[in-house]
Amino acid sequence: MPAQPTQPAQPALYDFATWEPVLRLLQAAPAERPAAPDIQVSGHIGRFGWSLLLRRPAPQPGRAAQVEDVQEEYDAVGRVQAALTEAGTDAMSFVAEIRPDGRTVLHLIGPSPAVTPAGGGPHPGALVLVENAVPQPWRRLPDPVPEAPTHPSADPALLARTLRERLPGAVGATGAELAEAEARLGVPLPEELRALYRVTRAHWEDWDDPEDSYAAAGCELFPLDELYLAEAGTRQADWRFAAKDAVVTPPDAAVQGLVGSPGWIVFGDNGGGDRIAVDLTPGPCGHTGQVIMIGHENHTGADLLADSLTDLVVNLPEDVRRSGAAGHLPPAVAYVNHRGIAGVEEAAHPDLEVLSIGVVEEGRRFGLAPVTGLPRLRTLSAYPDTLADPLEIAKLTGLEFLELGPEDWRVLLDASAVPRGLLAAAVGVRGNQPPLPVVALANEILALWNRPPIPVTVLEGALGQ
Repeated sequence: MPAQPTQPAQPALYDFATWEPVLRLLQAAPAERPAAPDIQVSGHIGRFGWSLLLRRPAPQPGRAAQVEDVQEEYDAVGRVQAALTEAGTDAMSFVAEIRPDGRTVLHLIGPSPAVTPAGGGPHPGALVLVENAVPQPWRRLPDPVPEAPTHPSADPALLARTLRERLPGAVGATGAELAEAEARLGVPLPEELRALYRVTRAHWEDWDDPEDSYAAAGCELFPLDELYLAEAGTRQADWRFAAKDAVVTPPDAAVQGLVGSPGWIVFGDNGGGDRIAVDLTPGPCGHTGQVIMIGHENHTGADLLADSLTDLVVNLPEDVRRSGAAGHLPPAVAYVNHRGIAGVEEAAHPDLEVLSIGVVEEGRRFGLAPVTGLPRLRTLSAYPDTLADPLEIAKLTGLEFLELGPEDWRVLLDASAVPRGLLAAAVGVRGNQPPLPVVALANEILALWNRPPIPVTVLEGALGQ
């Protein structure tokens, strides 16, 4: 008798038993819930973190909190995290309805390749409506600077002598290694950078002390084979935040306010995660070959660190000099809220790119007529219940990103008025709105672009008493 084909095993991620310990904790948690016979709980668990509405016990007086204090939570979450790893899934959101007798309906939400990570909550992240689309600041290239001179302080010979004095036993890179680095990067290395690596190839095994690099060059030097171009793709940000950034370079700036540039050659780190680069695409008042620091907490721009690589090494400056303020320019990003700009009319000007309407006085709503027709407006984010007429959005023909509350999205969807030029969108929620209706709404939006929906897998089980 021929062998019967075996059914593939159900992944542990989609086994109710995997989630049962987490659900038991949430069932027992004294969270604030409306009085109802059924309990609804939700959360988000990723491979490296989780968000669950649990009240942790206070640590004993005089002692910091210990893992042992919440071991049950760690064990329960760890079980799900192991299943995520096994399934090759980064994270999963969920909603569970628990009846008084313990019968439970568990909804596992996502993931979808068209939706960015939720950022720790059970609601969907940004909806990417056009595959591989990136926000406008990430598409901006440097303005050409053909006449930008090098700074008078640039002196490759002085740079090399100074480094040899500080690193007498350093092993330098060969000409072949320099040529290999240039071929990999696709750009020729500036003479100062070549002079640096001719003195030291910056391999860890060459240092007597890891601090030698910082003491000699003012930063942690990367090995020659780890140089890279800090193009826009090296600076990651979620659509919901990236779409609200803008690239602004004032006329007196030394550094262009870019996300990244093919002319930013990263060769080091400040020891705190900020990258140090030679800048071959400087701002209007900068110099070719200046040294900049690319902050890891910002999405755009960089700070001028030294006028040249020689200046950095010889003088070892301690303070970062700012690249220049844009205070005299109309802001490209406007925040209308109770602490910011008072209204949409005050925010409107021809250079406006991003309009974000936040929390305002209860009952106050804004019309969008003042920003209709603005040539550069590409992002609108409006907190729920702040728009007088959501249908005015249809007149904002240049929008690439739109973030609205569920009610405003409902108005646009019912009127077939969702702007079709959008590249991405988001459903903004207020408070603890139930995730499943938000997921359904998000799937309606995704369907307009024939994008993969957010899957919802339903599991049933019993938690018992």
